Amino acid sequence: MIIALRVGLALGGLLLVFMGFGFLTDPVQSAADFGLAVEGAHGLTSIRADMTAFFCVGGGCFIWGAWSQRGDPLIIGAALMLVTLAVRLIALAAYGSFEGYIPPMIVEALLGIFGIIGARVLPNKAAA
Repeated sequence: MIIALRVGLALGGLLLVFMGFGFLTDPVQSAADFGLAVEGAHGLTSIRADMTAFFCVGGGCFIWGAWSQRGDPLIIGAALMLVTLAVRLIALAAYGSFEGYIPPMIVEALLGIFGIIGARVLPNKAAA
């Protein structure tokens, strides 16, 4: 069961890193996929930096935790996913639904839950 959890966390992490790489290499198209319009150098820089950092750090924490069998990095990834999910739920209540709003919420919920489970199940090794 722990192996399946680690594989799921690693695959989720790879998905996030892949998405982050998309924002790094093609911020305009990746932003459009998220319903964002990028204007000018300021917009390009913000989207490229912020979204790349969010996805790559979150994904990197999931991969790191799964690969090294450490629970502590998973807390960071889980926190990122669960805060995102909470804000999406608030926005859903405030603005209503839109086409395609469910799949990202499912991914965020699953990664957040798996991250918390992994943080509880995998050991928290102290750095030597």
